[in-house]
Amino acid sequence: MMQQGTYFRDVRVLTMDAADTEWLTTNVRVAGQTIAAIGPDIQSEAGDRIVDGTGKLLMPGLINGHFHSPGSFNKGALDDMPLELFMLYEVPPFDCPPTSPRMHYLRTLLGAMEMLKGGVTAVHDDPFYVPALTEELTDATMQAYADAGIRATVSINMPNVLEYTKYPFLYDLLPGELRERMRAAGAATADELLSSYRRFIRVWHGAENGRLRCAVSCSAPQRVTKEYLHGLSELSSEHDIPYNMHILETRLQRVLGDELLEGRSLVRYVADEGVLNERSLVIHAIWVDEQDMDLLASSGCSVAHNPLCNLKLGSGIMPFRQLKKRGVNICLGSDEMCSDDAVNLWNVAKFGGLVHKITDPDYRQWPKATEILQCATRNGAAAMRQGDVTGSIEVGKQADLVLLDLQTLNFTPLNDLRRQLVFCEDGTSVRLVMVGGAIVVEGGKLLTVNEEEIKAEVRELWPEYLEQIQQVDHWAKTLEPIYRRMYELCLDKKVPMQRTLSYAANSS
Repeated sequence: MMQQGTYFRDVRVLTMDAADTEWLTTNVRVAGQTIAAIGPDIQSEAGDRIVDGTGKLLMPGLINGHFHSPGSFNKGALDDMPLELFMLYEVPPFDCPPTSPRMHYLRTLLGAMEMLKGGVTAVHDDPFYVPALTEELTDATMQAYADAGIRATVSINMPNVLEYTKYPFLYDLLPGELRERMRAAGAATADELLSSYRRFIRVWHGAENGRLRCAVSCSAPQRVTKEYLHGLSELSSEHDIPYNMHILETRLQRVLGDELLEGRSLVRYVADEGVLNERSLVIHAIWVDEQDMDLLASSGCSVAHNPLCNLKLGSGIMPFRQLKKRGVNICLGSDEMCSDDAVNLWNVAKFGGLVHKITDPDYRQWPKATEILQCATRNGAAAMRQGDVTGSIEVGKQADLVLLDLQTLNFTPLNDLRRQLVFCEDGTSVRLVMVGGAIVVEGGKLLTVNEEEIKAEVRELWPEYLEQIQQVDHWAKTLEPIYRRMYELCLDKKVPMQRTLSYAANSS
């Protein structure tokens, strides 16, 4: 419920602004959707709700820079396996049963609820729609975010080429019957998908007083036609919205460039096509070489780092410091729940601060807590083309705020605020969450939706969803040995970098 005004009194403030300003004790006033004033001498106004900030920290809400809401029913559902095998169970290439708009709404809302309770105030969602895209499904996604009260930038992730053209070696490995099934599954045309996007943007971009925004997505450049790749770039330019593209997430994708793109990496491919620019959000960017990193930096793009997902799928470790030194804007993402099993951005931040320590013996190059906090706040806002709107506590910006209790075990004793936010906090210290000036979580309770009713409805629908899983499971298990062979063939190919601790002998 929107307050006339909210006045945080005697609160510690970590602004996460460009100067990394911190106030040990100050006051913050929120009026309407925005931060109206900050300072020890500002006063509350008549009708303001007074929040006592003694012993508490006010900081910008966390920003989940990469997420797939359709995976929100699948926490703990799948065993660990490489991405290319994992996706058989998540986005099967054929015979995938449809999901009702209500189920799609619920799984989007479930993820939003978990994020909000953990202090995430904004999410960059890249939902996929299998087996087919419909207006009802995209509307269900956006309505869930509208009802939850979270800030969301949302795309439509729809590949439009046949499955066996997305991978090296797969066409020759497939038996004729399975190849024909993939061919029969078909793919939407660029015109059809762009028409859906125009309607999506017309209806939802800027909805909820600007809290909901649209983005575009090619899923990955090898998964779409050139016509669609360029059509999305034109929409991104026309509306100044992000362009999501998963690039070089896996070693196999590095081999794909050698086998199918005349030796060009996927970074070089999108650069050559002229679609890599400051609006691009390059997701993962693990198997990049020096030239790729130079191209990413010169383009002005952002990179979404998903350290927990990368570990879960064995994809490798992104070269954080090399990208950061080149000035690339890096944000943090959880990816979907089936490849992270949660959507806790505190955990993502902790792993992001730890995993790079095993890649470089020079400890001076390891990420610092302040850098990780920047990735989890203002860098995420910049990646969403919302850097002037959210991501830091500054007068005039949207009041997307989190109030944490500094008296919890996570901060007792309090040695270093930033290090303990990254390496100690897990979301249990969150006491209040505000999005656009509206308090959406307080005392661990969601104020926008009835959490218990939503969870009960999910449990009621669960038998229907399990039937879908069983249908998908049959064909996934049939295809898995073929995809495993494709994966093994790619392991036999040399690549010019090493991003895992295994198969070192195969890298040059």
